[in-house]
Amino acid sequence: MADSIERLYAGVLAARNADPASSRTARLIRAGRTKVAKKLGEEAVEVVIDAVNGNRDNVVRESADLLYNLVVLWVAYGIDPKDVWKEMDRRERLFGIAEKLLKDRGKAQLEVAFPARRVRKHR
Repeated sequence: MADSIERLYAGVLAARNADPASSRTARLIRAGRTKVAKKLGEEAVEVVIDAVNGNRDNVVRESADLLYNLVVLWVAYGIDPKDVWKEMDRRERLFGIAEKLLKDRGKAQLEVAFPARRVRKHR
């Protein structure tokens, strides 16, 4: 899958400077980061709606749209897929491939990473 994302990323990079009249990608990027982020959110919601409705085929199609829009967002923010893979590798080393970091990156994260060393400080 990483190869497909890398090819998509290269394609989006190439298309970003194309004529917006003929390139949806160029038009989306030129609309600005806010528009790109909103479009990503819209696609995510469509995946959720189709999943809730039990429409597997639509979940597959909308997931492809979601990945496309995620890559467009990466390009708009100057994020290389290798940066994301590096972060995924780091998380896998800490928690395993099927786990997600806690949102609170402070004390709670350390407690999960090192549960045997959990020490409570009383203030």
